[in-house]
Amino acid sequence: MEISLREVRAEDLDLFFEQMQDPEAARMAAFMPEDPADRARFDAHWARVLASGDVNRTVLADGAPVGHAAVYGPEEEREVTYWIGRDHWGRGVATAALRALLELVPERPLHARAAADNTGSLRVLEKCGFRVTGKDRGFAHARGKEIDEYVLTLGG
Repeated sequence: MEISLREVRAEDLDLFFEQMQDPEAARMAAFMPEDPADRARFDAHWARVLASGDVNRTVLADGAPVGHAAVYGPEEEREVTYWIGRDHWGRGVATAALRALLELVPERPLHARAAADNTGSLRVLEKCGFRVTGKDRGFAHARGKEIDEYVLTLGG
């Protein structure tokens, strides 16, 4: 399977919204909007994201959109994020997408956060060179409670 990144297109947003409605994926991501089914809020969020000048890409598997990946935030706190549709989990898509994203953004350090029990995401981040540098606790809307999360850093 060939994994690549391209600029986010308006037609990708329907897929991204649909992926957020997957209860298992939302539970693993944990830190979601309070109401992920609010399409107007979703569209407003993505309008801000795409106007921000941050690095936002659609992840393609064999040319078909399967998720998104981004680097965002102020320079001293740049953070990576990604979302891959559940039907592509466990196939190396997230790792390949994150590696491709890291090639687009050479500055370091970069940071990431993952729910402490999201072993799949933690494994992806560690394969790409991120190391756990801290622990935090925050309210996870997708789980309706506070949970532990790991803070990871690449470089710096």
